[in-house]
Amino acid sequence: MNVASLNFQGWRGYLELMRPANIVTAWADILVGFAASGSGIIFAKLINGEASFTILIPLVWLLLATTSLYGGGIVFNDVFDAELDAKERPDRAIPSGRVSRQNATLLGSILFAIGIIAAFQVSLLSAAIATFIILSCLLYDSLAKHHPFFGPLNMGLCRGSNLLLGVSAVPEIIGERWYLAVIPILYIAAITAISQGEVHGGKKITGVLALLLIAIVLTAVLALGLLKEYTAIAALPFAILLAIRILPNFIKAAREPIAENIRNAVKIGVLSLIVLDATVASGFAGLYYGLLVLILLPISMKLAKIFAVT
Repeated sequence: MNVASLNFQGWRGYLELMRPANIVTAWADILVGFAASGSGIIFAKLINGEASFTILIPLVWLLLATTSLYGGGIVFNDVFDAELDAKERPDRAIPSGRVSRQNATLLGSILFAIGIIAAFQVSLLSAAIATFIILSCLLYDSLAKHHPFFGPLNMGLCRGSNLLLGVSAVPEIIGERWYLAVIPILYIAAITAISQGEVHGGKKITGVLALLLIAIVLTAVLALGLLKEYTAIAALPFAILLAIRILPNFIKAAREPIAENIRNAVKIGVLSLIVLDATVASGFAGLYYGLLVLILLPISMKLAKIFAVT
């Protein structure tokens, strides 16, 4: 084994804590928020040579911010769960001893700090949203996730706020697009609700509730077509792909709520956040922008084969 391989093995535990595949889904949140802010037309201007790449600087800062915020939130999830994971998931980075709980806490804190600093480069509002995301993550990691109702709601709020972080590229648009946060809130609430049984199995009623929430989400992304700024026909192909990817797995988990079925549903659900974001993004910024967001899906799926998603 060469030195490079040894170095990777040393860092792998820290990368596992951050869930790289999940972070890519957070990038998709920012891209859809960016599109909803009206900034999606920037890409058309770039293609036509009507603008320089410097106008993408706010997007770059927001992508860095969400990388750090999501990574920090996931790291602290494992910090708070270290004792439980020692019993249920001893192969994870902290209970296995590959990363100490102290070093994980330091990593999470540094990531949160980077997230706020990066968001502040865009606007004070962006920094405020980033701070709210951090507080929501810590509340979920420490307390809310143990509650069957507030846990899913809290996690959904984190993702909804992340979408609004993307909208904050144009701060004055937040007041007009705040309602978009409801879509990822419902979607993530469905995934989080059903995920409560991924270790010991779940209940059929939870699976049915998750399916109901998913149905509402699919309806909502097309109902946005009632807005003059949103083109439902552009979103339709992505909405169909989303339904094909998630419904069979969620139906199976609802019918047979055993741990394996639930874990599969959760994994597909998390990765399909990118498809959900591509759906909404295409409605606001067109088919090609939606395809740009969708490109993140194979990247996330590839990382999911290397690092755990749940």
